[in-house]
Amino acid sequence: MSVKPRGGNRVAPRHPRWEGSGWGSGVAPAMLRGLAQAAGWRPVALWTRGSGSGAGVPAHVVDLRSDTVTKPGPAMRRAMAEAVVGDDDYGEDPTVRELQEKAAKLLGVDQTLFVPTNTMANLISVMCHCQRRGSQLLLGQECHLHVYEQGGVAQIAGVHSHPLPDLPHGTLDLAELERMVTRGLGSPYHPVCELICLENTHSSSGGRVLPIDYLRQVHLLARSYGVRVHLDGARLMNAAVALQVPPARIVEHCDSVSLCFSKGLGAPAGALVGGPKDFIEEAWRLRKALGGGMRQSGVLAAAALVGLADVEKVLPRDHQNAWRFAKGLQELASPVCSVDLAAVETNMVMVRVDGLPPEELCRRLQAVSADEMAQTGHAVRVLLFPWSERSVRAVWHRDVSAQDTELALKKWGFVLRQLGP
Repeated sequence: MSVKPRGGNRVAPRHPRWEGSGWGSGVAPAMLRGLAQAAGWRPVALWTRGSGSGAGVPAHVVDLRSDTVTKPGPAMRRAMAEAVVGDDDYGEDPTVRELQEKAAKLLGVDQTLFVPTNTMANLISVMCHCQRRGSQLLLGQECHLHVYEQGGVAQIAGVHSHPLPDLPHGTLDLAELERMVTRGLGSPYHPVCELICLENTHSSSGGRVLPIDYLRQVHLLARSYGVRVHLDGARLMNAAVALQVPPARIVEHCDSVSLCFSKGLGAPAGALVGGPKDFIEEAWRLRKALGGGMRQSGVLAAAALVGLADVEKVLPRDHQNAWRFAKGLQELASPVCSVDLAAVETNMVMVRVDGLPPEELCRRLQAVSADEMAQTGHAVRVLLFPWSERSVRAVWHRDVSAQDTELALKKWGFVLRQLGP
């Protein structure tokens, strides 16, 4: 039986079954061949399969789907290969300990804990704060934790999420937030709010940065009712760079924080949970229960250390490239695509699309042709995801240079000219 992966047309190879137990039966060679085939198979990502009318045209790829698509550079790979490791599940990996200590100072928290993913970091944080089943969590209806993490807080933690409308900046209305916080106080009918979750930067708002004064107001509101605040800081370093403040200035208005290393920081995996000492002790127990206890994970922590060291060099460049692209797209003055320059604060650009489905725009930006080569001198595939019914999101990262940005802009101009006035 073959399996077709979602988003692709290629077929996953069937894994051979063990029908005998001896190495001389021919099963082992067949198994090894199957494993070799499986290792060569990869699911095809949405918008990367096929090439439209220019199947034979060599193309330069500019991947703007997400900042998660980066590949470790030579320095990061070298650090991973040379990492001093131990058993982190016993607390004995020196590279992990170094990362956790450096990150705690950077974030201004007592301690941090290294975990495989930011989704796990968020789930652990919610479980630490909401230890009574049926506790209420307030968050934005478009935030990552609510939309893209499989409802894990309900599935696994038994926590009731109540989504609130997101304002354009990625913030929540403070009056509505207070109304929901107080609704369950003393009520035998409503769930009791124990936690507010914020996201900074806010992905679905196009990488918007939450103002520090807003964070302060939310924290004061929460504390006045005995509620805690968790910050989904997957792209916290982008926010700090945009605000030109140390990350600790942002985190001081929260009770816990997560930080992802596999987005703008360019590591292949890993995230942190940060907070008070007793919080991290409980987080360690929950990490183990969720299957996140790793062994020689210093190999991954080494990559995270390189990513942190490169923040001041890489992230400002990503922000500048995103701004340059947005400004250039605005200057094209197309009725099909438009950008709100005031909303471009970090490494993301939300592009409004009118007159055709965003999926069709993505297909045209990926396709290459002889006409494109003749008119522009380049064949460029720009990879994007449709974001909503009338928008696409472009995300800059360390693998997209200033030259790549210009090529993407030229490709966009070519596509828009093809579409006509």
